Amino acid sequence: MEYYTWILTFHIVAFMSWMTMLFYLPRLFVYHVENIEKKDFVEVVKIQEYKIYKYIGMPAMWATIASGITMIILNPILLDFSINSWFYAKLTALAILIHYSFSLEKYRKQLENDSCKKSGKFFRMYNEFPTMLAILIVGYVITKTFSPLFTILIVLLFTFISYMIMKPKKAKTN
Repeated sequence: MEYYTWILTFHIVAFMSWMTMLFYLPRLFVYHVENIEKKDFVEVVKIQEYKIYKYIGMPAMWATIASGITMIILNPILLDFSINSWFYAKLTALAILIHYSFSLEKYRKQLENDSCKKSGKFFRMYNEFPTMLAILIVGYVITKTFSPLFTILIVLLFTFISYMIMKPKKAKTN
């Protein structure tokens, strides 16, 4: 347990780095699809997409996972559901976040070979997803509780935000 606080510190910094990629990469996707006719610009964005995913995001994700597993090994009481149900809620959100990370690679590869059919609007909405998961994860960790009400309210809020992003704009009438 002597090094637990240092591992926790590393875990938080790795998580922050991972989240940086999760917040920024979909924004690059927006720029990519909305400027597809600007070939030079898109080529630069493709390089940025590759580097942020491969050199920042994935190493940070694996560092987050490895440090998290290390903390569980050092503190197995975390796995006691009767006193740490919040931890299982966190792990569920984490599993979804990992899946989201791999989905970004799928879209990155589609964009790289010019086969992606998603719109800038879609990627704006998709960009909200890691924020929702981060709020849930941080909420569970800070409060050390699993609140179904908190979870439902956050999911509903982000469902509303996603709807507002994706809904068609009304045509202006003069």
